[in-house]
Amino acid sequence: MIYFVAAIAGIAGILFGFDEGIIAGALHFLHNEFSITPLDEGLMTAAVPFGALFGALFAGPASERYGRRALLLGAAILFIIGAVFAGLITAIWMLSAARLMLGVAIGVAAMIAPLYISESAPAAKRGMLVSIYQLAITLGILGAYLVSFAMGNSWRLMFAIGAVPGMALFLGMFLLNDTPRWLALKGRHAEAQTTLAKLRGVSAQAPGVANELASITRTAAQDTGTAKWSDLLSPSVKPALIVSIGLFLLQQLSGINAVIYYAPTVLKEAGFDSHATQLMATIGIGVVNVGMTVVGMMLIDRIGRRKLLFIGFVGTALSLGMIAIGAATKSPSLDVLAMAGLVLYIAAFAASIGPLPWVMMSELFPQHVRGLGMSVASLANWGFNFLVVFSFPVLVASIGLGGVFAIYALVCVTGIIFTARRVPETSGVSLEEIELHLKSGHPLRLLGSFSMAAQAARSDQGAVEQSVGDVNETTNLIRAIIELGPYKAVLMPMAHEIGRVAHTNVQVRLALQVVSIRADFPRSGRLRRADLAGEASTLFAFLEHIRFASPDFLGSVGEWPVGGKRG
Repeated sequence: MIYFVAAIAGIAGILFGFDEGIIAGALHFLHNEFSITPLDEGLMTAAVPFGALFGALFAGPASERYGRRALLLGAAILFIIGAVFAGLITAIWMLSAARLMLGVAIGVAAMIAPLYISESAPAAKRGMLVSIYQLAITLGILGAYLVSFAMGNSWRLMFAIGAVPGMALFLGMFLLNDTPRWLALKGRHAEAQTTLAKLRGVSAQAPGVANELASITRTAAQDTGTAKWSDLLSPSVKPALIVSIGLFLLQQLSGINAVIYYAPTVLKEAGFDSHATQLMATIGIGVVNVGMTVVGMMLIDRIGRRKLLFIGFVGTALSLGMIAIGAATKSPSLDVLAMAGLVLYIAAFAASIGPLPWVMMSELFPQHVRGLGMSVASLANWGFNFLVVFSFPVLVASIGLGGVFAIYALVCVTGIIFTARRVPETSGVSLEEIELHLKSGHPLRLLGSFSMAAQAARSDQGAVEQSVGDVNETTNLIRAIIELGPYKAVLMPMAHEIGRVAHTNVQVRLALQVVSIRADFPRSGRLRRADLAGEASTLFAFLEHIRFASPDFLGSVGEWPVGGKRG
């Protein structure tokens, strides 16, 4: 059932890709039929992202009030009306108006569809299922290319065909319920239980459903207040906002729209001279885009979000460098290099940087501000999209194509650093665990490690000892912490014994694990006081307890260890 839900919500992505891509195939024929000025063309192109800005701004608060399903139904209606209107126009201003309407629908759907899937999916499959939305976008773009190729000069039919997936989205959402988490937030617990059971393919009385619903209900009970925009800057939400906006900033400034814009030039320079041949080559790039998105879907829950982001940013940085060299030198012998860079860029982007911001945006925000947070992240996406499209011709005129793509390559290098310092691992972590971690005040980047340690803490002692390393590793870290404390002379001779005690204490082991990750201790072997951060109180209290139970201290106050004797 969950795959059906994801597929229906994913139709919104098909509409996104189709309506963004179909204008390229129809523009040549529109020029033949209408008198189109550069201003008209600019308005037609900008109408979609401009409308999407308003759609995203509206969708956040509206989704909290009316629900995810209601907004997707409304977006489907706008998609249908916009497509039919675009096919019936008699003036160019009418097409701009139709595309503005489609832009609003895209802005709503682009935020709500990933949210709908994320709140319905089990944690173990959430990344792959939310990625269906990005896969649907690539299928929509490829579909627009194929429709343009098949329809010849029938531009009205090209636009009108967009109503078909719009109707499919409406009918599909009409048959589905809202998400269990939104229903629980609104106090509709019986509906939430029934919906959750259907999504998991079990009976409503199954223990798994009861446990998951209990976790959802507890979180919903804590989030009863009305969400405010200012909540997004609170200490428990701000880290999620930074990561979500940062990933969309990097996604757009990696130059995806500029690369697509430059693709015909690369293809022409590489020897694809005729319009039909260029279109076929573009379709080939669309196939690569779809295929690598599928690869990313297969990897996202298997290797995790962080590793996939690292792979994506490295791949796009290298490929943009190849395009920059080919564009800067203008040497015919380097056209093949630029073409290879183009294909590699599309592959790396599609597998990683394309879907992951959408996935992580839908995961990171606490439930009571999830709609507002995703709305702001979506606004950032469309704003940065506009910035890249607007700045590209200006930058090309100033520093040339080679310089522009060199800048985009440096942005991708920055993405590697941002991922290392800010992005958490959310693979396999429930939305409720993510929210608890945000409220704990611990660094968001350590989310995956906390989740692993929390699972270990819930298991038996033997499993704990197997899951977190050996005694020697714990002892080495204990020695480094003793060096930072006031009882170095007394405790250092007992460091090995202290390490063994720490190794069997779940709370201390969790604190040690977090510090080790934060300081990258296995690699560096060094520890600073600042690396202890919020774990300092736990660790120093533990060492202080050892200090006051040591033979040296007991002897100094006239007491002796158990089994000892007075001299």
